[in-house]
Amino acid sequence: MSVSATIREHRIPTAGSGPYICVEGPDQCLWFCESGTGKIGRLDPVTGAFKEFALADPKAMPIGITVGADGHLWFAQKAANKIGRISLQGEIAEFALPTAGAGPDGMILGPDGNVWFSETEVSRIGRITPRGDVTEFSHGISPGARPLSIMVRDGMLWFSEASGNRIGCITTDGKVTEFPIPSHDSQPRAMVTHPDGSIWFVETSANALGRIDRDGRITEHPVSTPNASLRGVTVGRDGNLWYTANAANKIGCMTPAGDVLGEFPIPTPASGARCIAAMSDGRLFFTQWDAGQIGEVVVN
Repeated sequence: MSVSATIREHRIPTAGSGPYICVEGPDQCLWFCESGTGKIGRLDPVTGAFKEFALADPKAMPIGITVGADGHLWFAQKAANKIGRISLQGEIAEFALPTAGAGPDGMILGPDGNVWFSETEVSRIGRITPRGDVTEFSHGISPGARPLSIMVRDGMLWFSEASGNRIGCITTDGKVTEFPIPSHDSQPRAMVTHPDGSIWFVETSANALGRIDRDGRITEHPVSTPNASLRGVTVGRDGNLWYTANAANKIGCMTPAGDVLGEFPIPTPASGARCIAAMSDGRLFFTQWDAGQIGEVVVN
């Protein structure tokens, strides 16, 4: 069994945009953080048109972005140490974090209606209400763990620990459990929840996709290309895992059983593939940090 796919590319208007995390908005457009220029971008998948919204600080370095319960997009400003909120019309509000140098990164809408986010530089998990009130949690998270991506499963928040080599879990009242990854220094990063209830994550240094079951059991599944430097992962309409391979400059596809169905070269060399997101209509888009483009995977 295999799949066939080709890749299209869409150039972002602003040079040096550095697109990072992307997500489908309530308007069915692709919203993404332009970490290189301090903007939030939007791509209309129907027309191919871009729109960009500048932040107050061009060096804010927006990274993670998610849709909040209020229908706005919430995003993490890693360098500015703030959480931002943008409406579909482009109105922006910002909320400073209580801890200096927290380095907010990954974000997700929690089961409690609040937005949860990682604070990578201080190894904490943060929570922000729709009004902008922030709470930070550190008890139970290993020092120096550097949490990154964050997902929801079974009413709890699950997060990758890039330096802690673990997958963490935190309840909405702040209780933390950690699960060690078998491979040494695997550098877990992006995560996605699969319809079967498992959570999948990239292991950047171990050159594999990891899977954690509901009982906390972790299995690892190597990819085809050596030293591929995996960065992003999502679930396609086909139920397979689609991942970005930064160093290999490819997009790959793996079954839930761990079999690689194919890896597809990105047309622009050294494009810096980062996040990949599945849209509600089944289309797959990914960010190209170094190339300043949005890529699209067309499954044939």
